[in-house]
Amino acid sequence: MRHRFPDGTRAAAACARSIVSALEQSIAERGRAAIALSGGSTVKQLFPLLAAAPVAWDRVHLFWVDERAVPPTHEQSNYRLAGELLIGPAQVPLSNVHRIHSELPPSEAAALYTADLRQHFAPPESALPEFDLIHLGMGSDAHTASLFPGEPLIEDRAGLAAAAYVPKLEQWRITLLPGVLIAARRLAYLAVGADKAEALRSVLREPYEPLRYPAQIGVHHGRNVEWFLDEPAARLIP
Repeated sequence: MRHRFPDGTRAAAACARSIVSALEQSIAERGRAAIALSGGSTVKQLFPLLAAAPVAWDRVHLFWVDERAVPPTHEQSNYRLAGELLIGPAQVPLSNVHRIHSELPPSEAAALYTADLRQHFAPPESALPEFDLIHLGMGSDAHTASLFPGEPLIEDRAGLAAAAYVPKLEQWRITLLPGVLIAARRLAYLAVGADKAEALRSVLREPYEPLRYPAQIGVHHGRNVEWFLDEPAARLIP
């Protein structure tokens, strides 16, 4: 389902409402909720709205879709941004915060994160964790999470998390893998800005080529997928 709004502020507000609704439903049905958060510029509008919502944060466990291989205090850290705009203001218990230990060597951080995911979700052997909601963004190159075009990990449907090197950024990332995205009960994409328009058109209209358009993974295989778009991003689609 796609939701279009005149501007990014209203798109972020609608995305926040959808996330809050998903968390409340999960808490009501299962007593707790688990969400994976993304980074990027759009969360600067999204996270304060979530922090202000009347959510029982003591029953919500926070994970991350991806993280740069930087210390948690680094200005590029997704965890740091969430800490400043969501975790601190909402007073999320630190015991509920499952950050990626990105100060470690990337492969070690990915292995530790995988172990944390398995311990929290305790899926049956060979099964994947089932997040209540995964919040995703999309880059102007159609990447999502830290799955960039051409990344071999895009073909991995069995793994949970891995380290990925992004040549054009000359940077290591730790990212959730496609199988985990697909297994989530809900996916919420927030994509705003004119620079996303061509990528969005390709993701939604071109034949399925996830190695070229990684954001297609959720579109084609996700269970309940919502897009929250502003008009500049959506200008090339009906």
